[in-house]
Amino acid sequence: MSRLGNIGARLYRGEVGYDFVGKRKIWYGLSILITITAIVGLAVQGLNMGIEFKGGAVFNTAKTNVSVAQAEEFAETASGHDAIVQQLGNDTLRIQVSDLDTKQADAVATKLAADLDMNKNQIDQELVGPSWGKQIANKAWTGLGVFMILVVIYLAIAFEWRMAIAALIALIHDITITVGIYALVGFEVTPGTVIGLLTILGYSLYDTVVVFDSLKEGTKDITKQTRWTYSEIANRSINGTLVRSINTTVVALLPVAGLLFIGGGFLGAGMLNDISLSLFVGLAAGAYSSIFIATPLVADLKEREPQMKALKKRVLAKRAAAVAKGESPDQAEEPHGPSDEVPGDAATAGAVVGPRGRGRGRPSGRRR
Repeated sequence: MSRLGNIGARLYRGEVGYDFVGKRKIWYGLSILITITAIVGLAVQGLNMGIEFKGGAVFNTAKTNVSVAQAEEFAETASGHDAIVQQLGNDTLRIQVSDLDTKQADAVATKLAADLDMNKNQIDQELVGPSWGKQIANKAWTGLGVFMILVVIYLAIAFEWRMAIAALIALIHDITITVGIYALVGFEVTPGTVIGLLTILGYSLYDTVVVFDSLKEGTKDITKQTRWTYSEIANRSINGTLVRSINTTVVALLPVAGLLFIGGGFLGAGMLNDISLSLFVGLAAGAYSSIFIATPLVADLKEREPQMKALKKRVLAKRAAAVAKGESPDQAEEPHGPSDEVPGDAATAGAVVGPRGRGRGRPSGRRR
C-alpha cells in the first residue's frame, strides 16, 4: 500500500486525525478575511466586463507581424476608445473595442487595415449589441437563483435543513471568492466565465455531500450513546473522507490547470482563460469550504439543539468521572454496554482520538 493510501486507511479507521471542527473559529476567521478581500477588490476595481456585456465591435485579423502593443495603439487611435488585443496561436489578432455602432466599426476596420498593412477584407468584423450581454447576464442570474433554490430543497429533503443552510453558505463563499479574484486579477468576464461559474457550483457541492452523507450515517441514534458529541462525530466524518476529497480535487484541478497555464498562457488561447480561471479557483475554494466551512457550520447549528447540549453534558460528565477514578480519557471512551455503541457508521468514519484500545472481555483465542 502506498504511503498516501496508508494514511487514508488510518484516517478512516480513526487511528489518526486532525481536529477540523474544534479549530473552526480559525477557519471562519480566515474565510471572512478572504471574503472581505474579495469584496473590497470587487468594489474598488470592479469586473473587467467583456464586450459581450458592454457592446462594441470585435475585429479578427489575418496573420500579421504587428505586436500586441502596436495593434492596441492603432485600435485606440482609430476608435478613440480603449481596446483589448489578444494574440491567437496562429499569429492572428483579436481586437475588441467597446461602444461602437455599425458606422463607427466600419471606419475603424478601414483604419486598422491601413495601419496593419492588409486589405480590409482580411479583417473579420463582428458587432455586438449591449442588449445581448444584458440578456446573458439576466439568464445567468436566473439560472443561479434556480440552482440555489433546488440545492436547498434537495439537501433539506435528503439530509436536513441545517445541512442545506451550511451548503448554501459554502456555495456563496465559493462564488464570492471566485468573482473577487477575477476583479483582483483583471481577467475579462465573458459568457465563458459565466459558464465556468455555473459549472463550479456542482463541483463545490460534491465533496460537501460526501461528508454530509458520512455524517448522516455516523449520527444515527446518536443520543443513545455517551461516547462522542455531535461535533466529534462530524470531525470523524471529515477525517474519514479527507484523502478522498484531496484525491478528487487534485485530479479535477490538473486538467483545468493545463487549460489555464498551458492553453491560456503558453499557447495564447485567451478564450480558455475565461472559463479555466473560474473553474480552477472554484474547485479549490469548493474543496476548502466543504472541509473547513460547511461541516463545522452544521456542527455549530446542531450543537444548539437541547438534545445535543444534553448529550454533550453526558459525554463530558462520563469522561470526568473516568478521570476521577484514575482512568485515562481513552478508557472512558470505550463502550460499556448497548447504549454506548458507536452510532451508525461513526466507528469507521475517521477520528481525532488516538489508536483504538482492545475491547474488554474479548476472547484471546487461546485454550485454557
